Amino acid sequence: MEKLLWSIALPGFGQLLNGKFLKGTLFILLEFLINVQANFNEIILLSFLGQTEAAIQQANYGWLMFYPCLYFFAMWDAYKDAGGGQQAYSFLPFVFTTYFVTVGCIYSPVFRLFGVFLGPVWLPILSVIPGLLVGFLIKRIAIKKLT
Repeated sequence: MEKLLWSIALPGFGQLLNGKFLKGTLFILLEFLINVQANFNEIILLSFLGQTEAAIQQANYGWLMFYPCLYFFAMWDAYKDAGGGQQAYSFLPFVFTTYFVTVGCIYSPVFRLFGVFLGPVWLPILSVIPGLLVGFLIKRIAIKKLT
């Protein structure tokens, strides 16, 4: 669990703790590349300051859409390498969360909730919840039907 939490902090940290130094370094370098190219730190800052429309303008969506894939794959990989995920289909919550967060990124410049843009930070973050729910539900169904 500790490695998963460190991987949430920064993709690659969990791999480094698992002794997978090359993979961990690669994930960290990819995280920095995507972060810089997508203007992600600026987007986060503007979003937290309530300047969502400015965050939308700053976002490089071509790069930003890579972030959920890298982020959740690195979390799953650290979890798996640490001995987690021994149960069948344990990858499904990570996969479906990645899908939902990516779709949240795609729709973030146009989606409004109560007339307010959620933007490229808040809509993807809120998309984690249904992603996890769907992933755990499909995992449960798959286990019952296929094992």
